[in-house]
Amino acid sequence: MAATIRDITKMTGLSLATVSKYLNGGNVLPQNRTLIEEAIETLQYEVNEVARGLAKNRTKTIGVLIPNLDNIFAGTIIAHIEDILRQHDYGTIVCDCRSDIALEEQEIKFLLSKRVDGIITIPTSGNPAYLSSAISRNIPIVLIDRTFENTNLDSVLVDNSEASFRAVSTLIDHGHKSIGIICGNDNEYTARERLMGYYKALEMNNRKIELDFVKRGTLTVEHGYEATKSLLTSGNKPTALYLSNYEITLGAIIAINELGINFPEDISIIGFDNLMLSKVVKPKLWMVVQPMEEIASSAAHIMLDRLSKQKETITPDTINPAKHEAVRLNLSTSLLTGESIKKV
Repeated sequence: MAATIRDITKMTGLSLATVSKYLNGGNVLPQNRTLIEEAIETLQYEVNEVARGLAKNRTKTIGVLIPNLDNIFAGTIIAHIEDILRQHDYGTIVCDCRSDIALEEQEIKFLLSKRVDGIITIPTSGNPAYLSSAISRNIPIVLIDRTFENTNLDSVLVDNSEASFRAVSTLIDHGHKSIGIICGNDNEYTARERLMGYYKALEMNNRKIELDFVKRGTLTVEHGYEATKSLLTSGNKPTALYLSNYEITLGAIIAINELGINFPEDISIIGFDNLMLSKVVKPKLWMVVQPMEEIASSAAHIMLDRLSKQKETITPDTINPAKHEAVRLNLSTSLLTGESIKKV
């Protein structure tokens, strides 16, 4: 049978209050601390974190809700978030809603039933209503990659519009006039922002916007594959492609290989999101790279600061969550140079 706090009091001869104070991080006399620590080691006592959490109405767990667990962006973010939270004695419950809005709402209810202390999420829905039950309970929420307008929710984003603007401008600087984009649907915040940057680059450089070159769809390998085949087998083909997320980039590369098309000789490419892919694919891809570790670190520290209510700044920009104003971080991407673009 597992040792209890009462077993420690019997072995040490100390009061229940003294032992409890030590176990909860309070200060006790040095000689009492020594007695308690020796008893804990002898008895192999382990703190019942569940019981402690129920008593304090804190479980030391954070819910992490994402659209797809097999998404490399989401998986990388989760790994970094867990590393940081673990250092502060927080565990995570990770849920995957399969990009299903109904399931997303169910998963929020599940996390609340587990009494998580906070929720970090990459939203699938374009409407924040699914978070209302968490908001009504004053559960801290941090959004990643997407946000909702007119809400007071913390969010960590990259400047998606600027990232696309730079990528498409680079293709234009290499002489390309016919540039296609394969992106997500309009109901997705990042897809709208990245498409906006694409349009902005064309307009500012007096390039014609050809709607046939804009392929919206799901952020999947399948969409990247089908859209690329459609663009590159039509009579009016673009000379360059901007592939606006990792899965789309991967699908496009598969389609290009199947079609026997060479890049950059036949088509110039800029991909998105994954450094490893840029190194594996030959010739080396130009890539828009998101600062995934910085995104995860920012989200985790905003959550920890919300939970601890510490009056500390989150970033060098002196954003202070203790003011109880929504924190909205807009981080910058970088453009990794490669060999997948040619001048025309």
